[in-house]
Amino acid sequence: MNDLAHANDARPATVDAQTVPAGALDVLSRNEIVRLRDATEAGLQGLLRSCALAVLTSGAIQDDARTMLDRYPDFDIEVLQEDRGVKLDLRNAPAQAFVDGKIIRGTNELLFAVVRDIVYVSTQIDAGQFDLADSSGITHAVFDILRNARVLRARFDPNLVVCWGGHSISREEYDYSKDVGYQLGLRSMDICTGCGAGAMKGPMKGATIAHAKQRHYENRYIGLTEPGIIAAESPNPIVNSLVILPDIEKRLEAFVRVGHGFVVFPGGVGTAEEILYLLGILLDPRNANLPFPLVFTGPAVAAPYFEQIDAFLRLVLGERAAGRYRIIIDDPVAVAHAMQQGIEDVRSHRVEQHDAFFFNWEMWIDLAFQQPFAPTHEAMAALDLNRGRAPHDLAADMRRAFSGIVAGNVKEEGMRRIDSAGPYRIHGDPEFMHALDNLLQGFVAQHRMKLPGRKYVPCYRIVPGNAGA
Repeated sequence: MNDLAHANDARPATVDAQTVPAGALDVLSRNEIVRLRDATEAGLQGLLRSCALAVLTSGAIQDDARTMLDRYPDFDIEVLQEDRGVKLDLRNAPAQAFVDGKIIRGTNELLFAVVRDIVYVSTQIDAGQFDLADSSGITHAVFDILRNARVLRARFDPNLVVCWGGHSISREEYDYSKDVGYQLGLRSMDICTGCGAGAMKGPMKGATIAHAKQRHYENRYIGLTEPGIIAAESPNPIVNSLVILPDIEKRLEAFVRVGHGFVVFPGGVGTAEEILYLLGILLDPRNANLPFPLVFTGPAVAAPYFEQIDAFLRLVLGERAAGRYRIIIDDPVAVAHAMQQGIEDVRSHRVEQHDAFFFNWEMWIDLAFQQPFAPTHEAMAALDLNRGRAPHDLAADMRRAFSGIVAGNVKEEGMRRIDSAGPYRIHGDPEFMHALDNLLQGFVAQHRMKLPGRKYVPCYRIVPGNAGA
């Protein structure tokens, strides 16, 4: 029986409960359970605790992993293996995940998805089953994680639209993202996002209404995340298929392998990183003839934001980069039509090339976009952000710069590095660096990097010139 335990007035209500899976995870090996219980640095208990807490606080809006851990310092989770299968023992769990003492079914499914993915990555990816020094090996690792999560569906026509954008957006921008999702849903398109709030929740919420109207069943609301992000951005309640990839690079590759069209809403540093990642891949000459619908969109008030993004991309990556995306302002129907036509082009191309609908094998992703980037001070200072490089190579390093800034702002390890050694030093072409600094300061001024409980302090320092100068 579940006991409801109210903490003192300064802490939120909590629940002690045991729960069994509502999804497909039934059994674990003894070795897997030992690793999930292991609280040492080599074990998985800490990772399980932080990811599980994020799921149990689904719908919470924060931008700092520390905030949620501080709110529930006594939360604990233990995996039990019984004769009848797996059970989770939750202690001091957030009460918002329960109704009348019973865990919400959707939360239960996401909670066991966390266990499934942590175990799979540990026993397959981290254990050396794939050659992670090889581009093909990394792609196959991403494929296997998605297949194990039952995200890949054969014998279905392409209809998955990936929606990127910030979780810290205005109400008007959020409502617009819902309108776009609604128009996509009316045309039987499913939604894949980073699974958080804001522009990740809005399209899913809009699509649910449209799908209901169209009696579109087997709806997919896929959320792709990674441990450092989910700890700071809880999944939104609409996600019905959660996948935790081991790092940001595999997460980004998963998006471009499963998505058939991309819509980008206003966002902050993380969204800029995603844009640079995607354009860097699309600008590779080996992907020149690959159909890939990409639309930047927002309400009228977001027009200046996309003008700034567009100017930055043209300056750094050149005019050819601008030819790979469309900007549509304040017109959800036009966005849906663009996706509908673009996805039909994708379908025709894959039929012609005998490529799968469920996984974009044909796209070439260079190893520079696949290998995890650890944003140490030395690695950030070594980035080459100067002119004279091929656009897709420059995009790879510029994406890493944004990745480091994301880490320094919201990820526990990155924040510890900044606390210990001060801000990153980022080197590059003076004009590029001036544009980068203006772009980031614009995100701050537009409140696109919300950090509740603490004042925003930039985690970087721009240093014009070559790395190491």
